[in-house]
Amino acid sequence: MADTLRFDGQVAIVTGAGGGLGRAYALLLASRGAKVVVNDLGGKVDGSGADARAADKVVEEIKAAGGEATPNYDSVENGDKIVKTAMDTWGRVDIVINNAGILRDRSFLKMTDQDWDLVYKVHLLGTYRVSKAAWPIMRQQKYGRIVNVSSASGLYGNEGQGNYAAMKMGIAGLSATLAKEGVRYDVKVNTIAPIAGSRMTASVMPPDLVEALKPEYVAPVVAFLAHASVPESGGIFELGAGWVSRLRWQRSRGGFFQLASFSPEAVRDKFEEISDFDGHPTSYPTSNNDAFGEIMSNLEGQEAPPPPSSTASTPTSTSKESLMASAPLFETMAKALKNEGAALAKKINGNYRFVVDDGNWVLDLKGASPSLRIGDKDSPVDVTLRVSDADFVQIVTGKLNSQQAFMKGKLKIKGNMGMAMKLESILKLARTKAKL
Repeated sequence: MADTLRFDGQVAIVTGAGGGLGRAYALLLASRGAKVVVNDLGGKVDGSGADARAADKVVEEIKAAGGEATPNYDSVENGDKIVKTAMDTWGRVDIVINNAGILRDRSFLKMTDQDWDLVYKVHLLGTYRVSKAAWPIMRQQKYGRIVNVSSASGLYGNEGQGNYAAMKMGIAGLSATLAKEGVRYDVKVNTIAPIAGSRMTASVMPPDLVEALKPEYVAPVVAFLAHASVPESGGIFELGAGWVSRLRWQRSRGGFFQLASFSPEAVRDKFEEISDFDGHPTSYPTSNNDAFGEIMSNLEGQEAPPPPSSTASTPTSTSKESLMASAPLFETMAKALKNEGAALAKKINGNYRFVVDDGNWVLDLKGASPSLRIGDKDSPVDVTLRVSDADFVQIVTGKLNSQQAFMKGKLKIKGNMGMAMKLESILKLARTKAKL
């Protein structure tokens, strides 16, 4: 098939690949042309012991089928050695599947420090160490795919697995951060929470269910997430037995309080409203910025001003604004409105004033005729953003994070803070074709 997803010329590292899910991932990637480092310490489910035969057996399977593979027997605590095996053998790393895991289930009362520490070292520290060693290689080659493994126990909690759940939730947080840091380098990071029959689940599942939930029913999703064509980064996917779903955070509208009378009793009286996901609009936050909207609007305690009365197009100007370093960015923004303005206005439905030094621009994203007005000091707007000319250029070009600029006081925001949190969509207009 012409559209078969292949991995020819790519090098993949699969940790914990001596059996179960890891073996399934390694075999599938190798069958699609990838060269695979089959990592497995060969220890028991509780993390004790070591046996090189686990990795060797999978390497033999791959080679017998005509593929290329090499074993690695290091603990994932020594992630640099695992990555070194790939570099010494094939000179590159394109894919990392952080699959290695152990279980030391105990109730929290009976859990020992060793139970906690060993699970931490294999799951969270191991994921960090392998990813950390591969990260500069992927950045330099401007390409990489990482698939990390969380768990339903981490996402929802599970009795008797406090250590395991904590590490699996930590992996989800690490993955979300790496996805953001990898954007500029085409390094995509996604997370799976698989349900499959393996030696780790054999202790908690009946034998017939272990047999039915085959690792092979998870592997195709991992292969897609590891492929060059995957469109997503930062996703969490729960899957098993041929079923695949995507998870996201959902936040209630929450309760708003007058700070002068804020008290435990006030929280008690509004707790139902705070916890209501059904009676009021909810949101689906994806970044730290998303947390600031409601917080700041409560501090501001004001409604958004009425919409502007004018929808005039951008005039040609030889004013002070046209002489600023920001001028090319706003020119690019104005041009981008012709193609993207209508869709963006439908999404945002608001107006922004940019006060850059003593220059003024008003971005009108309400109605059917989006526009950018230069030198407009009087029209009412939903949000006013004040920033220096130099800092605005830094923010748009990505050298200064907008959230950090706000926290440091370099970017001052007044008005509808919920709408201000959509600033990133606005900045994309200026980034598209700007030449600085």
